Amino acid sequence: MAKENIYAGWKPEVVKQFKSWQLRTILVSMIGYAIYYFVRKNFSIAMPGLTAQYGISNTSFGIVIGIGSLIYGLSRFINGFVVDKYSARAVMAIGLLLCAASNFAFGFGVNISSWITGVDAGPDFINMLVLVMAVTIILNQLFQGVGYPPCARLLPSWIHPSELATKMSIWNTSHSIGAALAVVVCGYIMGTMGRDLSADPEIINRIASNLNLDPSVAKNMETIKNYAMHWDAWKWCFWLPGCLAILGAAWLYFGLRDDPRSVGLPELPGTNTGKKETKDGKSPSRGKFLKAMVWTNRWIWTLCIANVFVYVMRMGILDWGPKFLTEARHMSIEDAAWSVGAFEIFAIVGTIFAGWATDHIFKGKAHRMCFVCMSCAVAFMAIFILFPELPMIVSIVMLAMAGFFIYGPQALIGIASANHATKEASATANGLAGIFGYVGSFLSAIGIGIVADHWGWNMVFYIIIGVGVLGAITFVSMWLAPRDGYERSNKFYAQQEKDQAIVNELNNEKNDLSNF
Repeated sequence: MAKENIYAGWKPEVVKQFKSWQLRTILVSMIGYAIYYFVRKNFSIAMPGLTAQYGISNTSFGIVIGIGSLIYGLSRFINGFVVDKYSARAVMAIGLLLCAASNFAFGFGVNISSWITGVDAGPDFINMLVLVMAVTIILNQLFQGVGYPPCARLLPSWIHPSELATKMSIWNTSHSIGAALAVVVCGYIMGTMGRDLSADPEIINRIASNLNLDPSVAKNMETIKNYAMHWDAWKWCFWLPGCLAILGAAWLYFGLRDDPRSVGLPELPGTNTGKKETKDGKSPSRGKFLKAMVWTNRWIWTLCIANVFVYVMRMGILDWGPKFLTEARHMSIEDAAWSVGAFEIFAIVGTIFAGWATDHIFKGKAHRMCFVCMSCAVAFMAIFILFPELPMIVSIVMLAMAGFFIYGPQALIGIASANHATKEASATANGLAGIFGYVGSFLSAIGIGIVADHWGWNMVFYIIIGVGVLGAITFVSMWLAPRDGYERSNKFYAQQEKDQAIVNELNNEKNDLSNF
């Protein structure tokens, strides 16, 4: 449907009011979801400081991140059903409040561990600290899973399928905005805050031992002193974002509305699923509808499988980028933070471009643009890892260009899932895709931690490139898929009506025979 015909038959004042609410919904939910990421991606910047102070290994971090990723995916899936039954804005606001609470708890993890063990150093203390941090990170991921499903329900209700890729891609930059701000702000915190203990030889030796660095080497000593000058700075990477999340929860609750009908506006033309409600306002075929549009929809399952590969690639860089750049490319934590920030900034532009290209080049068929993006992301990652002697600025640009392309599929899978499942089942479909995505994140976290500890960082990136190739193959397998599932939905409800009519006719005949 052409853009100019979307609001055909509506009065001009209704169109104006609808567009105002549409813009408000996009902006409010976009900022709110960016804050969700702000209190989620702060952990990756804190990890190097935690390793320096407490000697926590990459494998331990990988296990914590991996389990948290699975919990997040499961939470997104479950909340896809919750959001279909309750107020999307209330669920989203409550989730962000709970994320704030878990971030505050993480910041006080050392105090909690010391209180439980009665000591503030040694193996028992470190083991308890890892456990406490694991619990708080997992809880945070559980609450993070409340963030996306409300948006997956809200946005298709306010945006027509012919515009969904472009506008939701703009919305999807909230991931990158939140993550970029998290790494830059927390990188600044790690480089400016904390206590200066660089004159304490015990602290210097402790950091050198934890990082397995020889302090007699000048470059190593510079790294060691940098951590010693900002002792405990990592705690503020959780406390300050936690405060922002409290404000964000209020912003979401008072700024959002669930759908056009809740503010007296009509439903978008062309998004009628064919559902006819009963007198009590409930659909009699919800379970069957989900089966038809999600559980037996091969395009949804293909997108789910592709999401595994996308998330291995995306989260591998985002979660582990700071550690890779500091340990393998010998950057300072601040420079590494800015490099990963550049990855996210390029991702913002790339996400918008992917949405625009989907609507204007591929006529709304997001899976085709996903193939192009995945192929290009693989190419730039290959240049980044195969040519380490390139000037540092060129390497950073190659990494950033990988971000430009990898975030396209991350955004478009959600858009394609929403379109194929229709607005009536978009939250459930995105929840299912989320589980697969965070299986990929889990594999990325666990696998990268182990591979980095045993075979080095180069092997990590070879694996990531191979996964990207598999993702591109998966996307090209659905090249001929349709844009959306509204035709499928209308056929489903039409068949339901026919079946019900037959049942009613049989019941009437039975009653007539009984009366006779």
